[in-house]
Amino acid sequence: MSAKEIKALERRFFKEWNKGKTAAMAVIDELCATDCVYHGASGEEIHGIKDFKKSMSEIFSAFSDNHFTINDMIVEGDKATVRWTMTGTHKGKFMSIPPTNKKVTIWAISIDRWAGGKFVETWERLDTLGFMQQLGLVPKPGKGKK
Repeated sequence: MSAKEIKALERRFFKEWNKGKTAAMAVIDELCATDCVYHGASGEEIHGIKDFKKSMSEIFSAFSDNHFTINDMIVEGDKATVRWTMTGTHKGKFMSIPPTNKKVTIWAISIDRWAGGKFVETWERLDTLGFMQQLGLVPKPGKGKK
């Protein structure tokens, strides 16, 4: 696959996610290999499209108004590195955290591997500390100091 083709697939993936859960699940069915592997931000590892869809579905349960933006993308060989942000309101349980109704902006970096027009593997890291601070679960530096 060419860099141009991979970039187009990445953009399409994000575009469909921004249309909502139904479109996101459909694009996963279309663009992900059945044996895809997700190395998640919190250390979890998911194998297979069924479990990947279940995990991604939880994002929509927690942040029904989520919106994703691609900030940067670099493609080398069969891999795309994407720096992205997500905004949304925490209205459902996420990572065992009950809803806070707080609006958050989360940044992340994903390295996605593509083969034959299909997403086959990703490594993802996000700003977990910043996310927890925005939810009010972790104090921001300097808070409470006199």
